[in-house]
Amino acid sequence: MALTLEDRLAITELIALHGHLVDEGELDRLDEVFTPDAEYDLTDFAQGTVIGLPELVGASLALGAGNPVAHHVTNVVIEDSPEERVRVRSKGLGIRTDGSCGSVTYEDTVVLTGAGWRITHRRVSARRVPLNGTRSVPPGARGTARPATTNP
Repeated sequence: MALTLEDRLAITELIALHGHLVDEGELDRLDEVFTPDAEYDLTDFAQGTVIGLPELVGASLALGAGNPVAHHVTNVVIEDSPEERVRVRSKGLGIRTDGSCGSVTYEDTVVLTGAGWRITHRRVSARRVPLNGTRSVPPGARGTARPATTNP
């Protein structure tokens, strides 16, 4: 599916709207972001996959004060797809009540419904290590950086 500029803008705003609604506690409006049967994969947080808006709202309420007080989404990348579904990746920062911050990657599948674009599947992965754990240096990259020197 070739996306228009209007589609891309609407999808980007859809991704951003989630944080606004959750941070404001407007969980009754999550149907503006997700399909009724949306899958919300929290496996990386040992919480499994929540299916459907009622379960998503219930899980959010059950987490209570454990929810971040602020969700910030950035680095939205939208991929064209030959199918009716579009893949969207973004980064998220969550600020907790104690001021600490966590980082996640959102992997979304969005579909165009009669009400506009909606997320039908979201996978949330915690960012816990730099470079996603990559430790080896690619061939040809060794020795290209020089140590800083100081003048005596």
